[in-house]
Amino acid sequence: MELVSDLIGDLGKYQIWISFLILLNKFGAGFHLMAFVYLAPPVKYSCPGKAVCCDNPIYNKENFTRTIVMEFNLICDRAWLRDLSNILFQVGVIIGCLVCGILSDRFGRKPILIACVIIEVLTGLMTSFLPDYWSFTIIRMILGFSIGGILAIGYVLMIEYIGLNIRHVAAALFHVPFTVAHLLLALLGYWIIKDYVYFQLGISLSTAILLLYICFLPESPRWLIAVNKTNDAIKLLEKIAKINNRPVDLVRHRIDLYLLTQRNQTPGSFKNLFTESNLRKNILIMIFMWLIHSYSFYGVSQYIFYLTGNVNINVLVSGLVCLLATLLAIPLLKFFKRKIIIMAACLICSLCLLIITFVPDGYGLVALGCIGLLCDFTTFVVIYLYCCEMFPTIVRNTALGLSLMMARIGAATAPLVLEIRPHCKWCVSIVFCCFPLIAALMCVFLPETKDHDLMTTIEEGEAFGKTPRQLSSDNATTT
Repeated sequence: MELVSDLIGDLGKYQIWISFLILLNKFGAGFHLMAFVYLAPPVKYSCPGKAVCCDNPIYNKENFTRTIVMEFNLICDRAWLRDLSNILFQVGVIIGCLVCGILSDRFGRKPILIACVIIEVLTGLMTSFLPDYWSFTIIRMILGFSIGGILAIGYVLMIEYIGLNIRHVAAALFHVPFTVAHLLLALLGYWIIKDYVYFQLGISLSTAILLLYICFLPESPRWLIAVNKTNDAIKLLEKIAKINNRPVDLVRHRIDLYLLTQRNQTPGSFKNLFTESNLRKNILIMIFMWLIHSYSFYGVSQYIFYLTGNVNINVLVSGLVCLLATLLAIPLLKFFKRKIIIMAACLICSLCLLIITFVPDGYGLVALGCIGLLCDFTTFVVIYLYCCEMFPTIVRNTALGLSLMMARIGAATAPLVLEIRPHCKWCVSIVFCCFPLIAALMCVFLPETKDHDLMTTIEEGEAFGKTPRQLSSDNATTT
């Protein structure tokens, strides 16, 4: 629907302000998603005599003065609780991605995103002071739920404001705060704050500025039009057009004309993604690709950690590589089709991981791993935008939320493969090498979205990418 961009422009003062507000929340999400590396790093300890386990161990506090492992004695027969805490946080993120995505398509981007931000700030601060393991873990799981919602809704809201000609830049820059957060964590977690309480408090206080959303965050005009909240959409678009120095007089007339062509449209819901044949094909392939790319990205990232053996080097390297991938994606998205970028990145990533099988441990191995990581994150930047462009406004957040949910599942399963490395070194790289090839093959069956404006209705989404012959066949069947 080019109408919105025609009325308010591709990028004006208002879109820059909204993008700034949304990019702020990506810092907090990046902090909390990576925080567990510093909340519960591996720690050495000793017990009296030659005992392996004891009730009052003496912890080595050379690198970290206090962690949740030390605070809650997560060693010996309680060591599994450390991993459980992170798993439950990831479960919260998974649930938040899907539930908040569905809710934002039903009730709007603004109220659900504001609710997620409030929950993020409150639970983040609470987590800093909780005195026992279970309260810490449960509240942090709720924090994960809010992060899932923020990841799903913030991106969609920004993309729905930015016009076609500048969308590729906004889509890439959205990920810059996340990668910068990685780099800042290495600084905060190792060289400045070595106590998990102050570390968690610091990253939580940094998100308090997001409470400005309550006063300043607007609704998506595309969503308002899609759900027939016409007067609200017109008022908002007139306000934005005035701020962006665009003509205000034609807004109501243009909206009314558009709505005359969109009568009797199907209301959107979660089930439409699976009851409509074309949307079903696209969403099934898309969520499978998200699962594979996340599995590969987090697997390769942690594989580099195994090679370097240093938490901070891992965070710094992955942060720098991801920042480079984000900036590289801007010209790639401008000049190449989405499918071409994804398929090429998958093939290069697979090749690097295959070569790793035959390379001895050392800097060469780390370099190949970083190239694979670069390709994986470049794919992430592209597939975020690809997913939003492929599905109409009425179910866009649901589609992205479902995709992000599968991505978190992929991230959670990646470490399981790394456990076989001590028993079969080459098996890990072979396993990680195969899945990007599958993703590249699956991408062939998806439609291209470059240079297409965002769709609004279920009917537009169902028709997108079909040939004239297929559309004629569908019309004949309907008749």
